[in-house]
Amino acid sequence: MVNHKFSTTNYLLLTYEIEVIGIFTGIIEEIGIIQRITRGSKSFQLDVRAHKVLEDVKIGDSIAVSGVCLTVVKHDDKHFVADVMPETLDKTILKYLTTGSNVNLERALKLDDRMGGHIVQGHVDGLGIIIQKNKLDNSVIYRIKAPDTVLKYTVAKGSVAVDGISLTVVDVFSDSFTVSLIPHTAHLTTLGIKGPGDMVNLESDIIGRYVEKLLKAGEDKKSDGMTTGFLAEHGFI
Repeated sequence: MVNHKFSTTNYLLLTYEIEVIGIFTGIIEEIGIIQRITRGSKSFQLDVRAHKVLEDVKIGDSIAVSGVCLTVVKHDDKHFVADVMPETLDKTILKYLTTGSNVNLERALKLDDRMGGHIVQGHVDGLGIIIQKNKLDNSVIYRIKAPDTVLKYTVAKGSVAVDGISLTVVDVFSDSFTVSLIPHTAHLTTLGIKGPGDMVNLESDIIGRYVEKLLKAGEDKKSDGMTTGFLAEHGFI
């Protein structure tokens, strides 16, 4: 008998069958440098100087640039070029980039890679503002003001992507949340040099959005609650 139950493995395989590329883990591979920005009326093209992410790059590959999934349209052994569409400019911090800006870079996940962080799509849900940065022993605690579109899916000890970095949430408040950076992460990402007043791209954990949709489906069916039957129907048990 074929088992049609939902599992994380089945979800990942299905995702790869549909999109092939475009899933990330929030583990930054290197910091790139913006070499040139070619601006259009409502969009622009980025020329990014990089090294590690170019090792096996091909035209059409996805690279997350500070948490934004972009498609490689041109490359050589020292640079890659990607187009940034108007909607992306409007909703992300990429619109604030200038020549010389540092950006976090991560290649799309391969099927045989370790899942070091969490599932990150490279689709920014909102912009955050760093409002506090405090050193605590060997770590740095950031408090980030965030919109409701992100906070409603943010839970203590859960995951969130900040400028494409997979981080664990420490605490959640009515208007903000905190995350902790170890020295290794601070050194290898742009977040280490950011401070109060700086803006960041935020992507909430996709699992929270799926849970919300399933709960909504249950309400639409006028269910009396989260029953065993409902969970079985959707492949959770």
